[in-house]
Amino acid sequence: MDRGKAAWRRASRSKEDGSNCVELARVTHLIAVRDSQDPEGPKLFIGHHDFRQFAEIIRSL
Repeated sequence: MDRGKAAWRRASRSKEDGSNCVELARVTHLIAVRDSQDPEGPKLFIGHHDFRQFAEIIRSL
């Protein structure tokens, strides 16, 4: 998959007013994470297994 054509979606816990927004996209065998306020900025690429673990930790906070 071309990273430039990733289908980004806003995380369900992001605020409606546009602040503190995180977007996610599937890119090949990875999950990409970016700040919706800076879509051209840096992106974090995480494997599916590691992302699931990360999400579980965040949910428990």
